[in-house]
Amino acid sequence: MLALSVQRRNHMRGFRTITTVEPRLLGVRTHMPGAVTSLRRMPATVILQPWGSGDLPLLKRLMGDARMTEHLGGPEGPDKLRERQDRYEHLKGGNRMFKIVDAASGAGVGSVGFWTKAWRDEEVYEVGWMVVPEFQGRGIAVAATARAIELARRDDRHRFMHAFPNVDNAPSNAICRRLGFELIEVCEFEFPAGHLMTCNDWRLGLNAG
Repeated sequence: MLALSVQRRNHMRGFRTITTVEPRLLGVRTHMPGAVTSLRRMPATVILQPWGSGDLPLLKRLMGDARMTEHLGGPEGPDKLRERQDRYEHLKGGNRMFKIVDAASGAGVGSVGFWTKAWRDEEVYEVGWMVVPEFQGRGIAVAATARAIELARRDDRHRFMHAFPNVDNAPSNAICRRLGFELIEVCEFEFPAGHLMTCNDWRLGLNAG
């Protein structure tokens, strides 16, 4: 496969696609028959709340923490966090960001959202999620992302949803596989500026159109 060169910027994450390369499976299956894609088959362990003005402390724990941003080029500083908080509060055009609330404890434990992205000559949804370390490994990210997928399907704006986890982020790639995403290829993004990260491109059909 020849590498393709594109220059599109993602307004939500600041990604700029540099190149695509031949898909690298890295031990991840491209499709899992019978994967869980219905909300009805997921445990009801989370509540999604629209991102609000009081959620900056949680955002600091997510995007301002070195452990949480290990695969994202490192933590953001105070100014970048405030800019991100403002974007999250004022999303429009079907773009959504939610606080993940653990139903059992009532605690805000992460974020999940989706937004429109120009990708391969069409508009798609990109989805992303984060869960604070002490609540990881409980299925919270899977349940929250499944709920977000259902909301995106109801919006019926785009045919496909994509996720772009770092190739070295095994848990996030496993979530994509479990939720029925298909591995398409490997891409390189510049995020943040000056930092190249290699990601798997996972795709999920949202409708039959």
